[in-house]
Parts: sequence; C-alpha cells; structure tokens
Amino acid sequence: MNQLTIVQLTDTHIRPAGEHVHGTVDTYANLTAVLRQLLDSGRRIDGIVLSGDLTDNGSADAYRRLRDAVEPAAAELGAQTVYVMGNHDDRGAFGTELLGSDTAVTDPDHTHDDVVDVSGLRIIALDSTTPGRHDGRLAPAQLDWLADRLREPAPHGTLLALHHPPIPSPVATTEYLRLQAPEELARVLRGTDVRLIVCGHNHLTGAAALAGIPVWIGPALSYRIDPLAPAGRHRGFAGFGFSRVDLLGSALVATAVEATPAAAVYDRSERDVLDQLAALSAETG
Repeated sequence: MNQLTIVQLTDTHIRPAGEHVHGTVDTYANLTAVLRQLLDSGRRIDGIVLSGDLTDNGSADAYRRLRDAVEPAAAELGAQTVYVMGNHDDRGAFGTELLGSDTAVTDPDHTHDDVVDVSGLRIIALDSTTPGRHDGRLAPAQLDWLADRLREPAPHGTLLALHHPPIPSPVATTEYLRLQAPEELARVLRGTDVRLIVCGHNHLTGAAALAGIPVWIGPALSYRIDPLAPAGRHRGFAGFGFSRVDLLGSALVATAVEATPAAAVYDRSERDVLDQLAALSAETG
C-alpha cells in the first residue's frame, strides 16, 4: 500500500527571465512542465524536495522565479516543500527568497540545515556546500547536529537529502566534485532510522549505498551529462526528469521519471491492464 509520495526535483538551475543555461536550455520551461505534470497526474503528492542547484547563478531574481512557480503548485497539491542548498546556490539569496530568513546575509558561514515532518516521514535537509567551492563538505558541527536529530526514530523513518553524492562515481568529473569525507557521514548514520539518501549534482541517475543505506542520485531537471561519453570527452545532452519516492510498507522506493517530451508507445486504462495481468496469472497459476 502506498502510504505517501515525495517528489524529488534536483538541479533546476533556474536563471533570470530571458536567460538560458549554456545558452540553450530553458530550465524554467522544464520546471513548469514538470509542475504541470504533477498537477495533472491526479495523484497524491505529500512533499516536494528540491535538492540543490536550484538557481544557476544564485541571483535573487532566479530564486523568486523558482518560488513563484513551485509554491502555488505545492499548495494546490497539498505538498510540503523542502529546499536544499547546492554549489550553484547563494546562501544569502537562498535564505532570503526561499526561507524568509536574513541570517545568511550577515553570516555567510550559516548552513541551511532543516528538519521537516511529512505525515510521519522525517525529511532532513543538509547543506553540503562551501562558498566558492563545487565539491561538498559537511562541518563537524553539522554532523553533531544531525546525530542529535537522529537519536529518536521517526514514525516512518528518515529521508536524508543533500546535494553532493556521498558515493563514488565512474565519471571522472563528477567523482572530482562529490562529497568529501563521506565516511564521517556514514559514522553518524549507522544504526539510525535513515532509510534513503537522495542527492543530485551529477546530472545523471545513479545508485549505491552508504553505511548500508541506499543512496539515490536523481535525474537533473535541467540537462543530463553522458555517463559513457567517448574516452577523453565530457558532454551534456538535452533531456530532463525527476524522481518519485514512495513509502511502501517499510521501504522507501525511488523511481526515475522521464520528463523529456516523447511520443507515447501506448496509453491504456490501468484497470484494463491489471485485469489482463490477472487473467494471465490465472492461466499460468
């Protein structure tokens, strides 16, 4: 039984109006297309986690564009929003425009870490960024803060969200920019109720584990890199997607959702397909 659904949007890279990423990608159009898909789905969505690189250059205008698109859609869905910092984000503008806080304006070392309860599922957002750097780091104080939050289990466990993957990558460029010292995070997570770690940053979809906990790198909402480019090349392609994370019994199940426009192969009634599968099962049972 599906108990709740969280949607992960990552690497939206929104720019001010009229500007495109790499001069070609209209990331705002990608974002609004996915939000419309969510609204038109008719499905229950309990939370939306935006896991970093929400803007491309940290501008206040870009954050306002993002907020003005996401918040009304989330309100219509009845979904809580969780914003997570990425290396392209600016702590001051992020805090002011998305969180209504001015702390980071006066304290650039203030990290945006947060805890949100979504129907008994605890979502913890960790700010893995360091101003001026593209790789990820978690300060000792953040790890202590996380350990304190995890001392008591949540009714449906914990979903941990951060931008930088705490796992290796087979792609040299993304390996170079991943979370540093992931073993320190693993030390804090062992024996806790964290069921899934979601992240982004790599602009590709991937999975592994840290301290026995599944790690999911969600597909980027802006563009994707080629994880098997010709030797000696690094290249990006048009295409975008997002993730749905469903609480099914005691498991958090992550599923990549393709959002790049494409022709349908078929479009049938779900009831008809289920009836057909039941009939086939009865024949072979």
